[in-house]
Amino acid sequence: MEEENKKEEGISEETDNKEKKIKNLISLSILLGGLLLGSIFVDVIQLIRGGGFSSKKLAQTDIFNYGGKTWVSYSEPIVKVQVISDDSCEACKPDEPVLWLHRIAPTIMTSKLDQKTEEGDAAIKKFGIKTLPAFVFSKEIENTDFFKQAGMLFVQKDNNYVLKTSELGIQPGKYIETMQAKDNDIKIGNSESKVTIFEFSDFQCPYCKAFHTSVTKKIISEFGDKVLLVYKNFPLNFHPQAENAALASECANEQGKFVAYADKLFTNQDDWGKSEGTQKFKLYAQQIGLKSDFNSCLDDKKYIDKVNVDKGDAESFGISGTPSIFINDKSVSSGTSYEEIKKMIEAELAK
Repeated sequence: MEEENKKEEGISEETDNKEKKIKNLISLSILLGGLLLGSIFVDVIQLIRGGGFSSKKLAQTDIFNYGGKTWVSYSEPIVKVQVISDDSCEACKPDEPVLWLHRIAPTIMTSKLDQKTEEGDAAIKKFGIKTLPAFVFSKEIENTDFFKQAGMLFVQKDNNYVLKTSELGIQPGKYIETMQAKDNDIKIGNSESKVTIFEFSDFQCPYCKAFHTSVTKKIISEFGDKVLLVYKNFPLNFHPQAENAALASECANEQGKFVAYADKLFTNQDDWGKSEGTQKFKLYAQQIGLKSDFNSCLDDKKYIDKVNVDKGDAESFGISGTPSIFINDKSVSSGTSYEEIKKMIEAELAK
């Protein structure tokens, strides 16, 4: 009987020891688990509830490590960005611009849209996109430092913002539509020609002055009515007299003397570029025999809307500098020699 009691006590003691060990292991597991979870800012209860990182813990830090990565907290909202491109177009790849955007706006979340899909085509039409790649930001971009410092880089479309890629120097990889001449454009040559040359220029730009002499005047002289040259005014913001010169050229065009007046402006660029107001432009108009209506046309800024449309065309086609030219649907580098441009024109005429 005594032996049986001892056996029972032994069994009971062994059971107690096992239970103690189990309890100790559980306690140790909880302790170690708490330390581990605490090190990655997760509360056990929050984890069980599916809440992820502890907001209380995160509020105490701006940076932490987890999963082999360094995480940094931001006070800015998540901004969704639709990146519209063409998967079959090598020059349209948006990888570098997206990487750059992530650096200056870390909270953006990009999604890709292919032009050839129904959704991509709808976005292109909705936002009036003319070049690829294109970037459409959600309204939340308004609440970021990037937007506060560079809001002029965006065009609002409904509740979204389209990035002006040309302003950032992002070269178009593809033109979705070809440029079309408008009724009120400055035109030289034959409107029925199969070759249309668009020139975006700034009268105060020294490179435009050189281009006018070495390329534009030669095209007019050699090709005449075989082509149509469409001149687009694109006065750059950092040239103080460029807009006045653009308005004056439009007024001269109204009287059929654009070419003569353009020659006058480029020849005297250093003179009027250092002046203020419009007196110099009126003097040049008198010298080439323009009527007095020129003065009121310039004073009233009659063609300011037209110039702004030209500027808008430049931006929508990814043009950021002057001179820039297109021969039909082909963009031509401003550094291209006249001989090369001549060959391109002749090739288009031969088609």
